[in-house]
Amino acid sequence: MSPARRLSQAPATPMPPSPAFPAIPRGPAAILRQIGPGLIITATIVGSGELIVTPKLGASAGFTLLWFMILGCLLKVFVQIELGRHTVTTGTSSLQAMDAMPGPRWRVSWMVWIWAVMFIATVFQIAGMLGGVASVLALAGLPLPKAVTACLIGGITAVLLVVGRYRTVEKASTAMVVAFTACTVVAVGALQFTPYAITGANLAEGLSFKLPATFTVAFAAFGVIGVGASELIYYPYWLIEKGYPRHVGPADGSPGWLERARGWIRVLHTDAWVSFVVYTGATLAFYLLGAAVLGRQGKDFSNADMIPTLSRMYVETFGPWSLWLFLIGAAAVLYSTIFGATAANTRLITDALEVFGWRRKGDEEQRRRSIRMLCVAFPVIWTVLYLLVGEPLTLVLVGAIAQGLMLPFLAILALRLHYKHTPPELRPGLLWRIGLWSAAACMVTAGAYQVASKLW
Repeated sequence: MSPARRLSQAPATPMPPSPAFPAIPRGPAAILRQIGPGLIITATIVGSGELIVTPKLGASAGFTLLWFMILGCLLKVFVQIELGRHTVTTGTSSLQAMDAMPGPRWRVSWMVWIWAVMFIATVFQIAGMLGGVASVLALAGLPLPKAVTACLIGGITAVLLVVGRYRTVEKASTAMVVAFTACTVVAVGALQFTPYAITGANLAEGLSFKLPATFTVAFAAFGVIGVGASELIYYPYWLIEKGYPRHVGPADGSPGWLERARGWIRVLHTDAWVSFVVYTGATLAFYLLGAAVLGRQGKDFSNADMIPTLSRMYVETFGPWSLWLFLIGAAAVLYSTIFGATAANTRLITDALEVFGWRRKGDEEQRRRSIRMLCVAFPVIWTVLYLLVGEPLTLVLVGAIAQGLMLPFLAILALRLHYKHTPPELRPGLLWRIGLWSAAACMVTAGAYQVASKLW
C-alpha cells in the first residue's frame, strides 16, 4: 500500500506519542517553548534591510510605500512556511529541494545554479554590513582605522561561531535584535512629540497604494524586507538543527507519523508568525522614521554619509544624547545579521558540497568539520571583500537586488512543493492557497520588473 493511501486511512483521533519521539507540543505555552528558527532569521532580517535599505526608501519615497512595506513582510511568510512544511515532513534541506526540480541539469538542477549566483552576490551584502559596523564604531570614537576594526569583528565572529552551537546562535541573535527593535519602536512613539510627528494624513498617503516615480530602490527593499530570499533558504536549515523533522520521523505513512507531522507543523506556523510580528514591527518603525525625519529633511544618503545620516532619525527624536543609543543599537543590529548570516551560510555551503557531490552524504563528522572550517573562512572572505571595495551601501544594495531576483524562483519552488510533494492530508485550505498564489504572483512581478528595468 502506498504512503499516500495509508495516510488517507489515518484515524482522526490523536495518536499517543511513540517512545522514540518527544510528545507533540499542545497548547500555547508548550508551543512557544519550541519556537526558535524564526527568531534566528529575524536577527538576520533586522540588519541591512531594516536599518539601511528601509530608511533609504523612506527618505526617497516618503510615506508613499508604507503599504508596500507591509505587503513585502506579509506575503513571503506563505512561501517561508511552505518551504518549512516540506522540510518538517521530509527532512529535506532547501538546496536538496531545489535540486529535485525538473528541468535542465548539469551536475545539479538549474535552480541550484541560479542560487549559486545569488549566493555570490549576498557575499557582497554581508561585507557591506561589516563595513557598516566599522563605520558605526568609528563614529562612536573608536581610535582604530576602519580596516583594523573590520578585521577584529571578523575574528570575533569566527571565534564565537567555532565554539558555539545552535543554542548560542539562537540566544545571541534574539538578544541583539530585541534590544534595538524595542528602542526603535519607542523612537516612533517619541516622534509624535517633535516637529516630525506622523499625522493621519501621512498614514492615509502610505496606505493609498501609490507608486513613486522610481521603483528601483523599492525593489531592492522588497528583496530584503521581511523574509528575504536568503532567509527563505536559511529557514529549513534552522528547522533541521532545532529538530522538527527529527521529532516527526521518516514519512512512513503511518497514523502516528501523520499525527506528529500535524503537531510540528502547528509549531512551525507559530514560529513563523511570531517572527513575522517582530520583524514587521521593526520594518515599519524604521520606514516611518526614515520617511518622517530623513524624507522631510531631504536627507537621502550615500556610502560616505550613511551612518551619520541614519543617526539623525534618533537625534531628531530623542535629542543629541541619543546618538550613542543609535550607535550601540546600530552596531548590535548590523552585527546580529553578520552573525546569523555567517552561521546559516556555514550550514548552507556544507549542504551545497553534498548536493554537488563534493562531500559524502550522511557523514555527520565530516559535516561538523566542514561547518567549523567555514566558520573561520567566511568571516575572512567578508573582511577581505570589504577591505577591497570599501563602499558599505553599494555592497548592501548588490546583495539586495540579487535576493529580489531569486524570489520568483523560490515562489515557483514553494508552489511545486505544495502541489506535488505535500500529502493531501497535510495541505492547508483555500485561504492559504490564495495567500500562497498571491505571494508567488508578487514575487514574480517584482523579479520581472527588475529585469525589465535593466534591459530598458
